[in-house]
Amino acid sequence: MIQTITLDVGETITRDDRYWASWADWLEVPRHTLSALVGAVVAQGQDNAEALRLVRPGIDVAAEYRAREAAGRGETLGEGDLYSDVRPALAALRDLGIRVIVAGNQTTRAGDLLRSLALPADLVVTSGEWGVAKPDPEFFHRVLEVAQAEPDETLYVGDHPANDVFPAKAAGMGVAHIRRGPWGHLWADSREVATAADWRINSLTELADIVRG
Repeated sequence: MIQTITLDVGETITRDDRYWASWADWLEVPRHTLSALVGAVVAQGQDNAEALRLVRPGIDVAAEYRAREAAGRGETLGEGDLYSDVRPALAALRDLGIRVIVAGNQTTRAGDLLRSLALPADLVVTSGEWGVAKPDPEFFHRVLEVAQAEPDETLYVGDHPANDVFPAKAAGMGVAHIRRGPWGHLWADSREVATAADWRINSLTELADIVRG
């Protein structure tokens, strides 16, 4: 019986459009160029930050992130970045007595911004705050520590096979793969995802029905 549901952030509860657009503007390249490069590198199994290195070879991404912050053009996150089903879906889960956690590969700053949105969640935490990122098994060990439930009572929801589906499954959790965002659509029908994911969903509102059985 599911007691806790943990959700990824990027392209699970938030849209990444504005995030990559802001990087494109900072690096002074067309937004479509960077967006296409992000898709290309991830489809090849590389980290999406490689797209920034293709645009500007040798870039120090962390230093550039700090420069953006210093220039007043740093990371932002608002209500408009949430997918429309997030609030109703999370609220429905809490009404069912489910512990709701949001945990993804984001910066410490993103964690602060997400918490400022007062989501209907029991905990919001990021890899930047934990000091460990997916797909490292330690990240999912941390998820289970805060889940306050056994692995087979914990469901992880995400769009990315390598970062979400496979490592969460390896940690003993149930897994729901969401067909959302570039990666969710790209791998939605792959045999590997179909085999590993316990559920494949198109909307977070489907989670309440999964809990009800």
